Amino acid sequence: MLNIQDPTEARKIIRNNQYVRQTAGVASQYVQGNVCILPSKYSVNFATFCEKNPKPCPLIGLGVKGDPKLKDLGDIDIRTDVPKYRVWKKGKIVDEPLDIKKYWNEDLVTFILGCSMSFELPLIEAGIEIQHIKNNTTVPMYSTSIDCKSAGQFQGKMVVSMRPLNTKDTIKSIQICSKFPSVHGAPIHFGNPDEIGVKDIMAPEYGDPPRPFKNNEIPVFWACGVTPQLILEKSKPDFCITHKPGCMLITDKLNSDLATF
Repeated sequence: MLNIQDPTEARKIIRNNQYVRQTAGVASQYVQGNVCILPSKYSVNFATFCEKNPKPCPLIGLGVKGDPKLKDLGDIDIRTDVPKYRVWKKGKIVDEPLDIKKYWNEDLVTFILGCSMSFELPLIEAGIEIQHIKNNTTVPMYSTSIDCKSAGQFQGKMVVSMRPLNTKDTIKSIQICSKFPSVHGAPIHFGNPDEIGVKDIMAPEYGDPPRPFKNNEIPVFWACGVTPQLILEKSKPDFCITHKPGCMLITDKLNSDLATF
């Protein structure tokens, strides 16, 4: 893991392609975001999709068409400041570059969605062990049977992230995460994965598999900002760009500023 707690310094290292891994725990006091970049003809429907589905797709940043800068979130160039990107054409991943300079054009609109990494620090500060951060792996993420509300061509199922917790920590996580609605909020499910369509908890569609569960642990699921990647796969826009799951945009916004008390 990149042991840097200053977001500007972390982005500088990422911008220079010196760090190309998952960003959990990097600049942990600061908001990290999921990235979705679309041609402008899709932007209204995608913004509506986010508005209709605030749990998996909480919109925390929106770029100006053709401008790669995100001044409201920091000294950011979206073309270079993510460790690894995914380039999509008609629902298929065609490239996973370290920067997207050659793909950028003046018609693109950038959406930044809230990320669960913003509530993980308050969980850790409350004494809750977060398995994937401890193990320096990417949080496991799963497709579910839960329908998102559609907007134009954007429709499909929700993706969730999972953290194994004991009963006591599950209750604490609900209490803590309820204060962070702009970064997915409280868990949407805990316990039996089959009830939300997750068939094999040890085989996530995204991220890394969890370690074997301890006797007192249950799976706890949060709505996940990787949901748009599943939606894009289904809706097949001509072209779009996302982050690689786990490789997030680090902003200058403090996690604590997103809390509602």
